[in-house]
Amino acid sequence: MIDAQITFLPVSDLAASSVFYGTGLGLHLVMDQGSCLIYRVTEDAYLGICVRDPVQTSDGVIFTFVTDDVDGWCDGIAKRGIEIESGPEHSVTYGIHHAFLRDPDGNRLEIQRFDDPDWAESNP
Repeated sequence: MIDAQITFLPVSDLAASSVFYGTGLGLHLVMDQGSCLIYRVTEDAYLGICVRDPVQTSDGVIFTFVTDDVDGWCDGIAKRGIEIESGPEHSVTYGIHHAFLRDPDGNRLEIQRFDDPDWAESNP
């Protein structure tokens, strides 16, 4: 059985990324490993940021935060100075309401709500 999930993203400046994820997005820091910081996203899901040189990002990798309040999240983080790259908008193709932004190193982040509130239960 898997007990938790952590996704690690590469960053070039740990201090700047710490401000972005901690202050900007409001994530709670649960572990400082020196060159890596781990933030709680949900009860059993975490986001880690680790210093890497050089940082390699890919638009094919998207870290998605799922919330019922996409617009509220976007408003809140925009008020804290984080630029929303696109959205919030509805995607008929995927049945979601979502927005995209990037962290200081260009990692692509998405904030989304599924149209189907039972999305996690709809497919076995």
